Amino acid sequence: MRFLLFFSLFVLNMERSSGQISYDKLPKVELHLHLDCSLSFDVVKKLNPAISFEVYRKDFVAPLKCPSLADYITRATKGVELMQTKEQLRLVTLDLFDQLRADNVIYAEIRFAPLIHVAQGLSGEEVVRAVNDAVVEGIKKTGVEAGIILCTLRHFSEAQSMATVHLFDKFKNSHVVGFDIAADEAGFPITNHIKAFDYAHAHGISCTAHAGEAKGPESVRETLQFFRPARIGHGVRSMEDAALIKLLKDNDIHLEVCPTSNVQTNVFDKIESHNINRIYNSGLSMSVNTDARTISDVTLAKEYATLEKKFNWDKEHFLKCNLEAIGHAFTSKEKKVIIREKLIKAYKE
Repeated sequence: MRFLLFFSLFVLNMERSSGQISYDKLPKVELHLHLDCSLSFDVVKKLNPAISFEVYRKDFVAPLKCPSLADYITRATKGVELMQTKEQLRLVTLDLFDQLRADNVIYAEIRFAPLIHVAQGLSGEEVVRAVNDAVVEGIKKTGVEAGIILCTLRHFSEAQSMATVHLFDKFKNSHVVGFDIAADEAGFPITNHIKAFDYAHAHGISCTAHAGEAKGPESVRETLQFFRPARIGHGVRSMEDAALIKLLKDNDIHLEVCPTSNVQTNVFDKIESHNINRIYNSGLSMSVNTDARTISDVTLAKEYATLEKKFNWDKEHFLKCNLEAIGHAFTSKEKKVIIREKLIKAYKE
């Protein structure tokens, strides 16, 4: 017994010292993942055979540095164009499930804005139903558990935000689990969306919200005040305000951190400057996420390897982040228990 324990510790230390921990083999939870920003070349080629790999890399994948978040988001347009029919939505969703399985993600929350997929005549309800049906199919096919988060967008009108949140009325007891506000927070006031978040809270809909990415801690403060989310998408600029850090901790607000994306959108000039280590050490609840697997050209395994290399993170860091993620996931208590046990078993072995 002692020999086995010694050998296991020896292997783990060797992995740490050599930087060869196989993060692709460890189970993971991802809470911040945009469907329309995560199309693989395989599915793009299937949906439009005229798109070459070179064009795909140019139009769908962002450079290592973008001038701004607004520029970064323009890459999503090409994905949205290929997601306007029920079959297109199905194929893109199933493609993402294949990516998640390859990355050993065991639970994911996939978000998208239904109202940007109606250009060819689908209704918002038909869009959500197509994705929900594909999620059912993807879970059965891959074993990856998943929920769906519906997004309103910062530049939407109040009517569009209300139309989005009202879609929940049609999808009770489905895989639709949460409500979000996404897109560029800079330049768009929150006024148009307060009513939608009030409706969400009144009807027991779990909420997250993008903030503290394109704008500073004041964006997080107003988001907490008016939208009252349980989680903040990104939220990395919260660290600029000590009182805000305390507010987040006191209210157990979870931060969905996306390191590579934050560097690409110039929140940080380089990965070494990212404050993810400060967030972790502050005791704030946080998780590691890809944000946009195609636009950022990243997987969770790659994110973990980067954090190991740049900040000396190890399995204990990632286990804690994954446990925080499933603890704040918009899923049932029963599912949380099962996934938590899988995580602990895999990371402690």
